[in-house]
Parts: sequence; C-alpha cells; structure tokens
Amino acid sequence: MTLESVKSALLSPVAHGFFTRKGGASSGVFEGLNCGVGSSDQREAVMLNRARVADAMGAPTGALLGMHQVHSADVAVIDALPTDPDAPRPKVDAMVTTNPDVVLSVLTADCQPVLFADASAGVIGAAHAGWRGTLDGVLEATVDAMLTLGATRDGIRAVIGPTISQRAYEVGPEFFEDFLAQDQANARFFAQGEGDRMLFDLPGLGLAKLRGAGVDACEWTRHCTYSDPERFYSYRRATHAKDADYGRLISCIRL
Repeated sequence: MTLESVKSALLSPVAHGFFTRKGGASSGVFEGLNCGVGSSDQREAVMLNRARVADAMGAPTGALLGMHQVHSADVAVIDALPTDPDAPRPKVDAMVTTNPDVVLSVLTADCQPVLFADASAGVIGAAHAGWRGTLDGVLEATVDAMLTLGATRDGIRAVIGPTISQRAYEVGPEFFEDFLAQDQANARFFAQGEGDRMLFDLPGLGLAKLRGAGVDACEWTRHCTYSDPERFYSYRRATHAKDADYGRLISCIRL
C-alpha cells in the first residue's frame, strides 16, 4: 500500500512530508505506519515502516535521523550521518542541518511536528513541539540554530503538521493558570469548555511563537490528530479509549 503524506507549498521545493498512518506494516492498535521505536509494537514492523518512509524520501534507511525527544528546547546541529547506526539518538527536540544526505525526522502523536526550510540558504530543521517545549522556546531555538548555519529570518518557512486541535484539547484550571503565570497574554490560546475545563489551542501558540521569532511565513496544515483516527495516531484518543499503547506519526524533511 502506498504511503500518504501531507505536504505544504510553503516548503516547496524542499522535499518533505507529514506522513499519515496509511501504508504501514503494523497491526492492532498500531495498525498502519507506526514509526515509534519506543513503542511496544513489533520492532520488525517499525523498522520496515521506517525503511518505507526513507524510501519515500529518496534516501537509504540509515539517512533517516531521529531524536530521543524529551520535551525540551534543545537543538542538535547535524553535520553528517552517524558512523554507527546504533549510536544513541541525541536527547533533543529539534535538529537542523545543511547536509543534503540527511533526512531529519520527528515523531508525534498529538504534539506539533514542525518542519523548517530556508531553501535559498540550504538550511532545514525539524522540531517536536508539545505544549511544554513550545512554551519553553523550542521553536525559537530552532530558528536561532538555523541562523547560525546561514539561514535568514525572512528566508525561513515553517509549517506545523497534523496536531491536536483546540476543540479536542481539554485541560484543567491548573494548566491554564500555569500559562497565565508566564504571560497573561497566553489567555488568548484558551476557550471555555464544560465546567472548569478549558480548551487549549496548541497550534495557535506554535504560530504565535514562530511569528514572534520573526518567521512570518508559517502555517498549520489544519489536520487534527485526535479527530481523524483513520489517518492519524493520537495519544489522547488512545488514552480515552484505554488502549495499551499508541502509534507514532513521522514527519520528515531533506534538502
């Protein structure tokens, strides 16, 4: 079965894709293209899925680089492919590179996958941006790392891929108060839900952070992971369904 990916004209002509769960070898709750090596899925299925993604990106499997994502604002600059394919993944939540042999990838299941490109400067980036990383500055840090490689704020394009939408992201009052404690203006990312519940706009926060970093050419693809089980994995949906585990979507970019 052919893989499916969401693309954005904003990143053209740079090769990229926010891959859906369609076309993979996994089964059960992971049915489809689960690329999460940290999941309890069969390793053989995950590795086959990742090989299919690399092939779709026109690269060997070893060129598909990932991260040990820890909800931080830390960024790794990737100069070359690792000589040891079994080397530990960097504990960061974003990567940038100027190397055309490298495919940067990010895994998500409701958090924001954000792909960056300055095509004229030959610099790309990929970030995992959950609420914590976004609040703490992972998107701004990715932009800053790209600037050190020769990108410009005017030249950078950034796209937020499939993520949980505001209508599906219900949070409690403590969550809301933590955001207001950092900045009262963060109230604009919340809407009133039922009772004391609030509805949080994660991609809205992401876009505001990108624009605040001087990246005016940015967008969200407007795909909600929670609301479309046929195409996307969702941690929150799996939790509500009391599933034992959940799949991870992969998003990739290469020069």
